[in-house]
Amino acid sequence: MKNIKDKIYDALSAVIEHVTDTYPAAWADLPAVQLTEENNSVYEQTNTCIEEKARVRYRIDIWHNRSTSETALVVDEVISALGLVRTACMDAPEPGQLKHKVMRYEGIICMDSDEVYWS
Repeated sequence: MKNIKDKIYDALSAVIEHVTDTYPAAWADLPAVQLTEENNSVYEQTNTCIEEKARVRYRIDIWHNRSTSETALVVDEVISALGLVRTACMDAPEPGQLKHKVMRYEGIICMDSDEVYWS
């Protein structure tokens, strides 16, 4: 397993004020962005190495009281620059007055480097 969640969190925090890896606690501080690691598993292994590459998938939730579009564009630029590929982007039903967007990103990570690529 290769952990790049901290790298993603730091990149998002550099351009978005309210980023968390838990459910947002302060709804007065919008937009709020939540980062969740959904998968970090072996992608490729050989007889000489238990794990050479890892597959990762991250979910990013965006909440805003007006529009999630501007924040979604910023998130997409930041995460794509890290080498991850957006595999989903959708508006999610929200019972309150907030707008909610869900974005998913995936990639393959080389274990002996920080190289991220899409297969």
